[in-house]
Amino acid sequence: MQSSRPPGPRGMVLLGNTLQFGRDELGFLTQTQRMFGDLVSYDFAGWPSLLVNSSDDIEQILVKDHRNFIKNRIVWRHVTALFGQGLLTAEGDLWQRNRRLAAPAFAGQQLQGYGPDIVALANETVRAWRAGDIRDVHSDMMALTLRIAAKAFMDCEVERDIADMDHAVQDLVVEMAARFKRPVKIPDWVPLPGHFRYRRAIATVERIIAQMIAKRRADGYQGRQDFLSRLMAAKDESEERLSDSQLRDETVTLLLAGHETTALTLSWSLYLLGQNPAAARRLTAEVGETLGTNDATVESLPRLKFAESVILESMRLYPPAWAIGRESIGPFKLGGYDFAAATTVLISPWVLHRDPRNFDDPETFRPERWMDGLARRLPRFAYMPFGGGPRICIGQRFAMIEAVLILATIFRHFSVEWQRERPITLFPSITLRPREGVWVRLLPKTSASLH
Repeated sequence: MQSSRPPGPRGMVLLGNTLQFGRDELGFLTQTQRMFGDLVSYDFAGWPSLLVNSSDDIEQILVKDHRNFIKNRIVWRHVTALFGQGLLTAEGDLWQRNRRLAAPAFAGQQLQGYGPDIVALANETVRAWRAGDIRDVHSDMMALTLRIAAKAFMDCEVERDIADMDHAVQDLVVEMAARFKRPVKIPDWVPLPGHFRYRRAIATVERIIAQMIAKRRADGYQGRQDFLSRLMAAKDESEERLSDSQLRDETVTLLLAGHETTALTLSWSLYLLGQNPAAARRLTAEVGETLGTNDATVESLPRLKFAESVILESMRLYPPAWAIGRESIGPFKLGGYDFAAATTVLISPWVLHRDPRNFDDPETFRPERWMDGLARRLPRFAYMPFGGGPRICIGQRFAMIEAVLILATIFRHFSVEWQRERPITLFPSITLRPREGVWVRLLPKTSASLH
């Protein structure tokens, strides 16, 4: 006889599985999926929760029955002060409006136009590097992708604000990680040190965004094609323009979400290449044969197949969005079980991407696995670094273009060697970050064949 709920780990009275999860989020999800299967029940301090690891079940949640599932309140209730009602957090009609406003920034012709700015800014970064340098490339990639996002989407320069934004983002992700582990929400006004840092970081982000908006108003936005100008010119059904609060929410969402995930993908790619000399040599050879002494361009992307495969494999092993949360509006059926409304559903690309049913030798970095059409053979939701369904990341094509162009630009000049004395510590917050950065030694391209 079918039990009333899927199997899962035993928890503590009142707290359920909260402490087990908080001690090692990635390990807990991985171990419980291996122990209990593709549906695992949890209790997070009274919030009934479910890990889903079957492609068919994920498709039901994200596609077939997507209207019955909203963004998970157990997560997003903690960060509304940051993201407000932007594209990342909005629901229903508001989300559809936000998505419609953002769509032109990611249309095909517009995407082609971003290439020159991406490569120009990447070249500026790489020109400051020297062979033999030992660098935290995660910090470098965060600064670079912030500059690119500001230029591409806002047509703004943020040189003076990069350090402030970097510190603000670091404080935000640390505090958000702490909040996700709490069984209850503690209001922002409670005088905790983390809350002070969180509010100060939000104020920094808002200051930078407000300066962008003020400059655009002063310079004029009519007829300009960047995202910020389009937002400022947009009108709703009643011919009203977006309020300052709405502009703030959309701009914060796009600027933060539009740079950190790509920076992480590149950071993890350089970390993996720095440990795998054969893959680094193959990438160096491909970049040399494809580009010669020329810059990478959007037109060269179809010939940078191994570079693309490195990015795909990096996102398989270290997906920036390591967990996706939904919450059911009404009751639903899944895997022969009945679930109540307000059930939290977790989908973890970290777990999915390591499933040996879909990936041979799943713990090993093998970019070549993507070179023979693997993506077309996989079940639809076996690999989902950008999410899936109607809420799939709107910037996925931009992110892939940006990541491959930057990686090719770096490997036109250098290869990398990971510094083992600076080990990686995984830090799962909203995204999967390296806690102490990614430290590599820059090797001249000509020595790539020797390391």
